[in-house]
Amino acid sequence: MSSGGASPLIGILSLQGDVREHAHVLAVLDAQVTLVRRPTELDGLDGLVLPGGESTAITRLARTVGLLDPLRAAIADGLPVLGTCAGLILLADHLADGAAGQETIGGLDVTVRRNAFGAQIASFETDLEVPALGPPPVRAAFIRAPLIEQVGPGASALAVLADGRVVAAEQGNLLGVAFHPESTGEIRFHRRFLDRVASR
Repeated sequence: MSSGGASPLIGILSLQGDVREHAHVLAVLDAQVTLVRRPTELDGLDGLVLPGGESTAITRLARTVGLLDPLRAAIADGLPVLGTCAGLILLADHLADGAAGQETIGGLDVTVRRNAFGAQIASFETDLEVPALGPPPVRAAFIRAPLIEQVGPGASALAVLADGRVVAAEQGNLLGVAFHPESTGEIRFHRRFLDRVASR
């Protein structure tokens, strides 16, 4: 945590994707926000958000600027991370349908399938019961969303659809969700993430 009880400094990986929406939610929750586009910008962070976007593009850009290994090292060192949609894909240890040569950052013991619900036209919103967050239900927006096909022994499911399919999981300081809480006014996942930051 930042010294002197100050607001935590949260980085948002800003290579591609919905950065602004996450920055707004974090500001509402009194966190300081900085944008991360190169390895040196990971220094001094209390936590990191991996936003939605196009996972293959984010991975390619991260590799180009030399961020993949520093991100892996930060996660291995215990940095709290929230990944949404494409960010969940980046956190997954395994991809069921990765593009040729697609890497993940890893750390979350799950297997994820990209675009599991179909194309953009198949996007939808639904209410999710998330016991760890309590009532009311979470309003979740699924936009070309991934799905957690398997939760390994290291991780635990946090939210499931009505048919039992897993759409959020956590493991230690890592929290990954398949949907976009930041676009529906839902702040409790970010608050849960910031709780991890504070307890670290």
